[in-house]
Amino acid sequence: MSMQQLYLLAALAPLVGAIVVGLFGARLGRSASHWICILGVAISTVASFVVWRDVMAGHTFNGDIYTWLQTGSLKLSIGFLIDPLTATMMLVVTFVSLMVHVYTIGYMEEDPGYTRFFSYISLFTFSMLMLVMSNNFLQLFFGWEAVGLVSYLLIGFWYTRPTAIYANLKAFLANRVGDFGFILGLGLVLAYTGTLDYAQVFAKAPALAAMTMAPWKGAEWALPTAICICLFIGAMGKSAQVPLHVWLPDSMEGPTPISALIHAATMVTAGIFMVARMSPLFELSDTALSFVTIIGATGALFMGLLGIVQNDIKRVVAYSTLSQLGYMTVALGVSAYSAAIFHLMTHAFFKALLFLGAGSAIIAMHHEQDIRRMGGLRKYMPITYGTMLVGSLALCGIPPFAGFFSKDAIIEVVHASTVTGHTYAYFAVVAGVFVTSFYTFRMMFLAFHGAPRFDTGAGEHHDAAHGQGEHGDHGHHGGPPKESPWVVTLPLIALAIPSVIAGWLYVEPMLIGKYFGGSIVVRPEHPALWAFQAEWHGVQGFITHGVLSLPFWLALAGIAATWYLYLVNPALPERMKKGAGWLYTLLDNKYYFDRFNDWFFAGGARSLGAFLSNVGDLRIIDGFFVNGAARVVGWTSALLRHLQTGYVYHYAFTMIIGLFALLTWWVGR
Repeated sequence: MSMQQLYLLAALAPLVGAIVVGLFGARLGRSASHWICILGVAISTVASFVVWRDVMAGHTFNGDIYTWLQTGSLKLSIGFLIDPLTATMMLVVTFVSLMVHVYTIGYMEEDPGYTRFFSYISLFTFSMLMLVMSNNFLQLFFGWEAVGLVSYLLIGFWYTRPTAIYANLKAFLANRVGDFGFILGLGLVLAYTGTLDYAQVFAKAPALAAMTMAPWKGAEWALPTAICICLFIGAMGKSAQVPLHVWLPDSMEGPTPISALIHAATMVTAGIFMVARMSPLFELSDTALSFVTIIGATGALFMGLLGIVQNDIKRVVAYSTLSQLGYMTVALGVSAYSAAIFHLMTHAFFKALLFLGAGSAIIAMHHEQDIRRMGGLRKYMPITYGTMLVGSLALCGIPPFAGFFSKDAIIEVVHASTVTGHTYAYFAVVAGVFVTSFYTFRMMFLAFHGAPRFDTGAGEHHDAAHGQGEHGDHGHHGGPPKESPWVVTLPLIALAIPSVIAGWLYVEPMLIGKYFGGSIVVRPEHPALWAFQAEWHGVQGFITHGVLSLPFWLALAGIAATWYLYLVNPALPERMKKGAGWLYTLLDNKYYFDRFNDWFFAGGARSLGAFLSNVGDLRIIDGFFVNGAARVVGWTSALLRHLQTGYVYHYAFTMIIGLFALLTWWVGR
């Protein structure tokens, strides 16, 4: 089999599984359906590994598969760009997706939509692969919209629950805002370069640097700045950056495997991947890079703070995702694209592990998600606890776990950066370390340590506070929790391994070596990564430096603080909450983003609709044009009725007056 055929196999195998199970799943039955989808993704994972090995050996590919449309000199094609950046993304996406597929067998065991769910997640995998493998903006946009559509279907998978329908609509609308900016960016690229092919656009990038555009009279914008900010607005929607982040916590309404798939390795990292892929364009605009840095830093710190006040185990991990996406975005903003992709990779493993581990705890608790109603699960679920502890230590950046290398590398490159806003970003990413370890171990200590809290009327409380549990169960019932089956624990163990070793294996090749080759471009005037490389003294030296630096001690301080607050003195957090006053209210209301959106955008749209209905429709169209025309006809008829008497001499008299008037007018001329 040629490598081109292998590329097609990697992309299309999940699609075949999705189509077969989507159309015939009811007839095939559950077992056949899940094996077909798992086989498709497993084939794709193996193919991706072979492709990655081939790329690491120095063989890249950039070519069109077929021409979709040609008009004049513009050719729109479907094609693949296989380079180190693509191969890495393929490997991460397919591996995490495969783990999620296996896990789903256990998690969705009792769900009536079992086969539909497998069809959706396979289709999602195909969409994401098309996005990362594309060699042109058209195919990128196809994959971009396809993952958005399938995520809409997945978040609202339990379509009988109003909260799920609200959540998927919110995700869809927030992404439409971002996608509007994204398509404007694509339009600018096409208008000024005449092509949508990456290689041709990047070849013309130096020429774009000197161009300007005038969106309105008197305004003059640098073209690369306009293009990059528009493209990044697309990334803000997909990768949930402030203020378009509001959809991601609500998307926890979908089943837990979806939380892992969408929010760990795939959809939310699409924006990060896209900016890294567009590095030849972003390098032309310091303004765009500053914009990216400041937005990312804001998310890294302020979204993490929200994780501290969450009590739903999945929402804690969701706000953690928002914060970590902020770290990746900051790395992009300081031109450390390889550090962003490195963190994307390590984060994919440990965040998928945390989501799936949270799901394992939810299964054991009979679909109770409130961490205040768990406690002591460690002795009931040793495998889930052990793997989640690995994920938590990786997330907090404790060496030698994977997250330490990627997170500390980002902090170091931000410190070395000169881009506008880097001081604020450095403060945000350092402070975010303490916040991260605080909310992570608050979740761990409340859920897995201490005395059990799940045998005191949890069911009634859960039903009142959250509606029904994930499969319609009402809180905890049915005996003590027990360890999940192997189809759940095996993916946890498989994800825990790279969460430990991926960091020290790949930190040097990705950040110091030539791992990404020419797939990422950094200009000499953006020195952050070069400064980091100049200070590099090997993996051991990096660990030693990390242990002696402030972030490591902040992480330990966060763990120690949560240990004291939630295990030693558990009455103190409640007193602190009352003492925090307005600050707690601000965090509990998520900075009022949702309230503002409901009042301004949703309320504004309703008010505009009511105005157009009452004034535009009822008064102007119906009142003035429709009813007004009828009234004019009535008035005219009433007037003419007085002239229609039926007497011949009246008509003769009228004819004589009319003739006289015409003659007068004629003579007067």
